[in-house]
Amino acid sequence: MATENNLEACAVEKLAAILAIGTANPPNCFYQADYPDFYFRVTKSEHMTRLKDKFRRICEKSAIKKRYMHLNEAMLKENPCLTIYKAPSFDVR
Repeated sequence: MATENNLEACAVEKLAAILAIGTANPPNCFYQADYPDFYFRVTKSEHMTRLKDKFRRICEKSAIKKRYMHLNEAMLKENPCLTIYKAPSFDVR
């Protein structure tokens, strides 16, 4: 009963309203067609041409047009541990 009294005391007389609807996208936009080149360049894996071609085909067949990311090339150059597989990068993230 104490809980019911508290709920009645907190009742709001106004209805809630939606003020705006928006989308929050990170500032860096990459087109899907350019993404394989970007990915293999920043991970220094351009020598893996067969894998790059396979990744390019996957990107072409997906319905994705753009990718939005927080990371950019400058940030990845400053923190190379982010591009190395199994590198300790927890503090950087």
